[in-house]
Amino acid sequence: MTATETRTPDPAGAGAPHRAIDVAIVGVGKIARDQHLPAIAADPRFRLAATVSRSGGVAGVENHPTLEALLDARPDIGAVSLCQPPQVRHEAARSAILAGRHVMLEKPPGQTVAEVQALAELARAQGVSLFATWHSRHAAGVAPARDWCAAHPPRRVRITWKEDVREWHPGQTWIWQAGGLGVFDPGINALSILTAILPAPVRLTSADLAFPSNCETPIACDLVFAGAQGLAVEARFDFRWQGTPAWDIEIEADDGRLRLSDGGAALAADEAARPLSGPGEYPDLYRRFGDLIAAGASDVDVTPLVHVADAFLLGRRLTVEPFHE
Repeated sequence: MTATETRTPDPAGAGAPHRAIDVAIVGVGKIARDQHLPAIAADPRFRLAATVSRSGGVAGVENHPTLEALLDARPDIGAVSLCQPPQVRHEAARSAILAGRHVMLEKPPGQTVAEVQALAELARAQGVSLFATWHSRHAAGVAPARDWCAAHPPRRVRITWKEDVREWHPGQTWIWQAGGLGVFDPGINALSILTAILPAPVRLTSADLAFPSNCETPIACDLVFAGAQGLAVEARFDFRWQGTPAWDIEIEADDGRLRLSDGGAALAADEAARPLSGPGEYPDLYRRFGDLIAAGASDVDVTPLVHVADAFLLGRRLTVEPFHE
C-alpha cells in the first residue's frame, strides 16, 4: 500500500471477478470521448451502463440529465467517472460517495486541496473507493524514469510544457474562470510526473504567473523548485505556443542524463532512446480503478495540486495581453 492508498471495507460483490462493474460517465466531453470510452470498452471488468450529459450522451447508451437523476434511477451502477470541470466536481463526487458508489476523478481532482482531502475522508467513512487520477503518471516512460532516478540521483530538472490552447482546449471557457487552473490544467500533468519519479520531494520557491487582463487564471508561468542535496527544478508552462507541442522533462545527474518527451510516452537515457511498451494511460487508469475496487482501497494523492496551490500563494502576478478564442 502506498502512502496515498487507504483501505476500506469491500462492499458486497464490489470488484467480484465473475461480473463486470457497471460504470457511468458524468460529463461527456472531449476527454470522455477520446479516452474514457475506449478504455472502458477495452476493460472486461467494466461495462458502460449510462452517461450523464445535458448536451447529449453516447449513442446506444442510457443518458440522464443530472447525476442526481442517475443515482436515483440506477442503484445498480456501482461506479462513476467524473469528467466535468473541476469547479463542480466536489459536489458531484460527494453525492456519488454518499450514494455508495465508487468514484474516479479526472485530473485535477478538484479546485482546492481541502475539498479533495474531504472527499477522501468521506469515501473512507462510506466504505467506497475513491481514485484521484493523474493520467500522465501512467505514460509508458514514467515507471522506467522513476527507476532511473532511483539509481542516478537527479541534480537538475528542466520541464517544458508548451501547447496552443486554441488547438488543445477549444471552447473550454471554464479553464479561464477561477478554479479552472488556466495553463496549470495541462501543466499539472508535468507536476504529476515530476512527483512520481523523483526519489525525494521538492518545494516551490518562486513563481511568475502571466494572467491575461480578461482572465482569472494564468496563460503561462515560470516555476522554480528546490530539493534535498542541491536539487534544482525549473518549469515553464505556456498556453500561447504556436508550434509543435512540447511536453518534455530533462533530468541531469552526476552520472547521466534522461529525457522524457511526448508527455512521458518517449524516453531517452544519455541520448539513446529506450523501447517502451504498455497498455496506454487511460486503459491503465481503469486497470488501477478496478484493482482499487477489488481491494476495497482508495488512492488520493494531492501533491501535484499542492504545488499548484503554492504557485498561486507565492506567485508574482504579471498582467499580459487579453486572451480571445
